[in-house]
Amino acid sequence: MRELVLTEDHVARATRVIPETPASTIYTRAGDADFARRTARVLASRPKGPFLVFAYGSLLWNPTFESVARHAAVAPGWHRQFCIEIFGFRGTPDVPGLMMALMAGGSCSGVALEVAEADVGEVVDGLVRRETPMVDHEDDWRWITVDTLRGKANALVFWAGPTGPAIRPRLPLETVARQLALACGYRGSGAEYLRNTVLSLEQHGIRDRNLWCLQRLVAAEIDRHYPAGAETGSGRAAGA
Repeated sequence: MRELVLTEDHVARATRVIPETPASTIYTRAGDADFARRTARVLASRPKGPFLVFAYGSLLWNPTFESVARHAAVAPGWHRQFCIEIFGFRGTPDVPGLMMALMAGGSCSGVALEVAEADVGEVVDGLVRRETPMVDHEDDWRWITVDTLRGKANALVFWAGPTGPAIRPRLPLETVARQLALACGYRGSGAEYLRNTVLSLEQHGIRDRNLWCLQRLVAAEIDRHYPAGAETGSGRAAGA
């Protein structure tokens, strides 16, 4: 595997201690009743076959559940894109971050995580709490068809084709790089999120050309704004 230009040192320089505040989001946090209803909807709409979750971003390196198998998978008609502007988690209201979603067009190589049947209910509850933590995220999940070595399969995916005021589609790669390099929230930095995703994809034999180019641009932006050896005065924090 070729070595990433975006190093752990770049991530450390871009990471700052950011407290979580009520202003960290423009949305309303969901409660237990919201999550229970959302989980029931996902389970009721489940297609036949093994329970698969399509991982294309952070679920690759931080799935939060044990899978019984991992299957190389391609989602036709979708592609990764940093297009969700966030004011918390890995950004702030002053310096918003960007998170990935699947947007229409092209194809996306990822991993289908297979969930043990006995664990499906617990895993879905955990996923909707993690991936859709706000009331406003009620419909930000869907079932898609993926191609695997075993043939076509249905997989649950989060943030495919999102809409709303926080969606910033088709941003120039240079704009995305600048935002990821500067953004940091209470869960860590945009640079860390990108580096972990690229590394995980590479470990699964997946080279995403856009992300590979993006990590070089982000490294250059961090070098420009946070030169090696300079103190930011903000403190450091380990990423989430």
